[in-house]
Amino acid sequence: MATTVINPEAEQVGNAVPESRPGKPAPAAAPAVRKEWTATQRVAFRIAFIFFIIMCIPTTAEWWNNLVTINWFHLHYRDLYDIARFSPSIYKFQTPAYNLLGYIDWVEALAIGIIGGLIWTALDNKNKQYHNLYYWLRVVVRYRAGIGIIGFGFTKLFPVQMPYPSLGVLNAHFGDLTAQKIYWLLVGIVPWYQVFAGVVELAAGTMLFFRKTTTFGAVLLLGALGDITYVNFAYDGGVHVYASYFVLFSAFLLWYDIVPVYNLLIKERFTVPPVLIPEINQKWLIVTRVVLKTGTIGIFLVWLYYLQYVNFKYDPYKQPATSGVKQLRGNYNVSEFKLNGQDIPYSPLDSVRWQGVTFEKWSSLTFNVNKPLNLDLSNGGGAAMRDINRNFELTGVAGGKRVFYYDADTVNKVLYLQDKLPEFTKRKGRRGNRGENKAGDNKLVKSFIPAEAKANIRNEVTAIDPAARSTRRERGIPEELKDKRKRAHMILSYNADATGSHIVLTGKDDKKNDVYIVLDRVTRQYALTDSKLVAGKY
Repeated sequence: MATTVINPEAEQVGNAVPESRPGKPAPAAAPAVRKEWTATQRVAFRIAFIFFIIMCIPTTAEWWNNLVTINWFHLHYRDLYDIARFSPSIYKFQTPAYNLLGYIDWVEALAIGIIGGLIWTALDNKNKQYHNLYYWLRVVVRYRAGIGIIGFGFTKLFPVQMPYPSLGVLNAHFGDLTAQKIYWLLVGIVPWYQVFAGVVELAAGTMLFFRKTTTFGAVLLLGALGDITYVNFAYDGGVHVYASYFVLFSAFLLWYDIVPVYNLLIKERFTVPPVLIPEINQKWLIVTRVVLKTGTIGIFLVWLYYLQYVNFKYDPYKQPATSGVKQLRGNYNVSEFKLNGQDIPYSPLDSVRWQGVTFEKWSSLTFNVNKPLNLDLSNGGGAAMRDINRNFELTGVAGGKRVFYYDADTVNKVLYLQDKLPEFTKRKGRRGNRGENKAGDNKLVKSFIPAEAKANIRNEVTAIDPAARSTRRERGIPEELKDKRKRAHMILSYNADATGSHIVLTGKDDKKNDVYIVLDRVTRQYALTDSKLVAGKY
């Protein structure tokens, strides 16, 4: 199998081709030519070939384990997303400074490429050009970039990557939000803009699947992901490495067109760009190519589209999936607060009395206390199946805001609450002290929910809409239940009127104190207009 190179010189020497006229056929295309590469070009290609292959091929056991354990007949969107979302992982140093802001794997891949390229050069003196390998390397890079950005794009097309703010977040003071949180909320409050960003990314990825539209796709990808990379640096978003991963791929794909584009746009010369076209004559290769291309498009454009739609409608990955007690939803003022029988009057400086209580539409209770708390600086992402581990509503929010997940025994009207932020160990991070969850650092804790109450609490696996159930969820929730990190917990009985406008909570708080809390619902008029394009069904 060979590769035909059409007009390899046109963009360099500016060959003028007579303009076609009515009644006069256009000039014939230049014959296929195989130009020898210079020694420098050959060495550079060998290094680049090894480098980009390392960058494009998954190397972690976790990725391959995920691939072989997927139930293809009962998929979750995250199954395909995790196939699409990977980057090179070679060796990470224990000292963060040595990891070069996360780019150490790139440096290591380049070092391997240089060493391998020099060895290749020493062993290969016969080949004077690598048109064939160059073509297939571009195929690998554009499909890798296309699949990866499509996985990203669908989380924006169906806006779940940056969720619409919860009531608890809407009630947070602006000054208590980190820069990262502010940016994510800025996008989250305008879902249709997020959809537009998704369309751009999907268009870029789709065009990379086809040779004739590769340049247009690479331009879109460079612009879109270049901006996202800068945003992540500016707002400390945490995914700058993965975003710039696609910038690198798009730049590599556009390198092929730099000279002809320069001649056309800058020198304003007639330009015919070079085209690499594989000569595939064997029938089995033709069939294999069609099957692989069709399968890739079918899986990552059609099937992933459907799975992401189901995720958006019933199981948005950054928001809890299941509804809370509908009677309790809303914002509340704390009208009365007793601790061990002693009335605690309202004071904005009090470090014990609750303020600004919110029951979300899912199973979360939030309230403020006037004391410093650990700050979660993650972006609330991940692949969590349990609602307690979906923490976007608390990440990047300071100001003493606490967020508790609850299991509700609706028969006896008891809430079993657990802090969504596990107890932290401290380590020195790039931006100061950063909390890090370490399951092994905490003693195992037994379930505080009695067996008789569990009989009245819904099953997390089946609580979701049947359309969104998957093998991943069926496996993931029992696995996450093994996580015994120590969490603060409370047991509170609730007594509410028919409309839920007046609620009395009694029981034990996280310090084992007896509490008596009276809540009165308040209606808050936000300047934001509620969007109809909000994920989840509650």
